[in-house]
Amino acid sequence: MWEKTSAGGRPAWRHTPSGVLFREVPAGTFRMGLSEAEEATLAGIEFQESGLTAHDLAQMRPVREVSVGAFLMARHPLTVAQVRHWLPDFTDDYSDGDEVRVARLDWPSELIDLMPFRLPTEAEWEYAARAGTSTLWHRGDTPPTEDDVLDAFGDEPATVASENAFGLAAMGSTGDLCADAYLDGYAGAPADARARTGEDSDRVMRGGAADIYPWQGVDEWLMMLPSTRYECGEFASIRPVADLPADDR
Repeated sequence: MWEKTSAGGRPAWRHTPSGVLFREVPAGTFRMGLSEAEEATLAGIEFQESGLTAHDLAQMRPVREVSVGAFLMARHPLTVAQVRHWLPDFTDDYSDGDEVRVARLDWPSELIDLMPFRLPTEAEWEYAARAGTSTLWHRGDTPPTEDDVLDAFGDEPATVASENAFGLAAMGSTGDLCADAYLDGYAGAPADARARTGEDSDRVMRGGAADIYPWQGVDEWLMMLPSTRYECGEFASIRPVADLPADDR
């Protein structure tokens, strides 16, 4: 079911039935949430026209240390063609008929039930997006540009250029659905990367810059921050995760 391979010069795992390519995310510990130092760096970015509100900041705090076990994460969100492996009749009004575009799903419960994968917890997602860095973005403290945002994955050079240190492409570009219920802030949140549950709550979304392209010169690039979180909107992309194959745990 799993095949060791490579992509863009880096090791990868391919799920052979579906062809979905995964990277191994190593175990580690990180500081989850937007720190005061990161907030101060954001405040110094000259072209920021509208920043994070007090409510936005509260949703990313208190910053805490979280330990994450090793896992596999899809190199990029599922494309229209990949979703059709499980849902042959799937259509996507947002893709304009392009099968290498990321699939936007109005409500992906059927797909989640059919896939042999799971949704990432939001701790896993942020850890994977940070990829061992402590800067605002995996490239540093310089805000991303439109060139950093991808929602199509048929162009190998562009995909490789957008990868972080874990080999994950275009993290933050599309609105990836997480396993957690959307709860206010991190007070009382677990330190072991488990998903949180809550009654009558939408799920957490991470990323989403490409979903509001073209950028309007305000603060859409904040969607690329690893710490940005919000409630699920009208559609979502899926960047699945899986356990390491038994022989590699």
